[in-house]
Amino acid sequence: MNWKTSRRVIGIERPLVMGILNVTPDSFSDGGRYTDIDRALAHAERMIAEGADIIDIGGESTRPGSEPVSPEDEVARVVPVISAIARRFDVPISVDTWKADVAERAAEAGAEIINDISGLRWDPRLAAVAAETGTGLVLMHSRGDFGTMHSTEPADDIFADVTADHRRAISAAGELGVSADHIALDIGIGFGKTLEQNLQLMGGLKRIVDEFAELPVLVGASRKSFIAKVADGIPADERLPGSLAAAAISVVNGAMILRVHDVKETVQAVRVATAIVNA
Repeated sequence: MNWKTSRRVIGIERPLVMGILNVTPDSFSDGGRYTDIDRALAHAERMIAEGADIIDIGGESTRPGSEPVSPEDEVARVVPVISAIARRFDVPISVDTWKADVAERAAEAGAEIINDISGLRWDPRLAAVAAETGTGLVLMHSRGDFGTMHSTEPADDIFADVTADHRRAISAAGELGVSADHIALDIGIGFGKTLEQNLQLMGGLKRIVDEFAELPVLVGASRKSFIAKVADGIPADERLPGSLAAAAISVVNGAMILRVHDVKETVQAVRVATAIVNA
């Protein structure tokens, strides 16, 4: 399986690890840690050394209760960091944004993947930017708008809802010129889903993987609140074991991209899970 971006063809012969770099003051797990460009650069360097295949840079928190950021403020947060990393390292850079204006500026700065939590629902122009710049495009399943995505009534059948929404998003991207070999799909753990539905999606991920067999499927379960609900309400910085369990199960069930905070530990867990599957 290959995934095309604006700068390279990423051969997905094993599950890839996407390291999270939040340059936000209010992200649920690491808000405020990497708003300084030197700290952000050092963290990116550390994640690359630990085995990150992709660095995903976000300038707007999507935790429950977060407020949207203006495109201008988001650009001011992410573009300098993207530029600095692109100049220093030969690593695929993803920008975590749903705004076309931000994505366009990020692509100019060196981002080669756009990671859209709305699956082209909130700013359809994003697909045109992806087509024009040739970036990779991650289409995530979510429900509701920015203000309601964590409180929208969950779907009755989560597998049917995720499948239908992915089909819609793929079609919308294709209509604006994004070819399928540039697309990856994210099942959207934690966005408009019950605890049971989050667990069902990871446990039954093969259903989604088989449905979209030509596209890589991404799982972003790292440190998310479903882990606390299962494990006695533990805080975000104590959720590494649960995150690794979710990553390993996802790999066994066909995930080919893991979006994570803890790169070193996840790389090891993914290698072991992959070796077991291959054996």
